[in-house]
Amino acid sequence: MAKARIGDADGTAAVAAATADFDQASRDTRATAVRYLLQRLADAAEGNSVEVRVPPFGAVQCIEGPGHTRGTPPNVVEMDARTWLELATGRLSWAEGRATARIHASGQRADLSAVVPLAR
Repeated sequence: MAKARIGDADGTAAVAAATADFDQASRDTRATAVRYLLQRLADAAEGNSVEVRVPPFGAVQCIEGPGHTRGTPPNVVEMDARTWLELATGRLSWAEGRATARIHASGQRADLSAVVPLAR
């Protein structure tokens, strides 16, 4: 069974609310915003060589290249929800996120700079 997709109307509304005031947005709104933008990342950068994790809300595999089937993937990018929303919407650059240790990336392919911010 395929995973349920978040519709554009619901996703963009959640992103707008969560980015306008992250601290005041409900947990459900933040979760929907994060999952919607992860969904868009997976659509924009199809593949399974990099796993992008935004705990506790979600994770996706993306970027073309050799994939993995079991265990910890060799290429992992992880960050908190606020950082992911800022990165995906262009409020934070990949370089700045890495330089300030807000983004943790390991592996040769763990670089999202070519795919973020996500096109509107």
